[in-house]
Amino acid sequence: MRTVFLVLLGANIVFFAWSHYSSGSGAAADGVLARRNEPDKLKIVPPAEPRAALRCLEWGPFTGSDYLRAEKSLEPLALVGRTSARRSTEEVPGWWVFIPSEGSRQSALKKAAELKALGVTEYYIMGEEADSPWSLSLGIYRSEQAALTRLAALRDQGVRSALVGSRSTVVPRLWLQVKEVDAPLEARLREHTREGQGRELQGSELRPCR
Repeated sequence: MRTVFLVLLGANIVFFAWSHYSSGSGAAADGVLARRNEPDKLKIVPPAEPRAALRCLEWGPFTGSDYLRAEKSLEPLALVGRTSARRSTEEVPGWWVFIPSEGSRQSALKKAAELKALGVTEYYIMGEEADSPWSLSLGIYRSEQAALTRLAALRDQGVRSALVGSRSTVVPRLWLQVKEVDAPLEARLREHTREGQGRELQGSELRPCR
């Protein structure tokens, strides 16, 4: 009798599980069919668009005053928080008028006193840390002709020991960097530097950040 009872109990359990599974699967299937019959409730998700590549561009090089002008000129583009300055140095070839060193500070001071006596006030004594220690610089120029013109004027004032020589000068420069630049903004920047302020700030260029 006990055995018959256990067999009947097991059969009931199997039947209950089968009926529950069948009803669940049917409901799921009915739900899928219902959604297929109601296309207006389906949502089509478009594929994500690829993010545009952003660049860093820099405009320059500028001296301190020109950098401020360039930075102000970009205000209409609303680049708050996206600009920064990068410092660099540039070796500029040129010419200078100078009085050669006689090897000591005392001799340089003596030459300076002679210049003052002749009415020459624009000069600079090169210190011992300079590449030409204790020489006197009477001016640095971009062209040889400008240096020769200065030398002729000094000759007229009675300066006989001055010379003209080539000299490269290391000049500090600033680059205005603009970050997170997309294609439309790059086009506006290039137009601005080429046709707008770029004409007033001669020698500047727009290029990828370095």
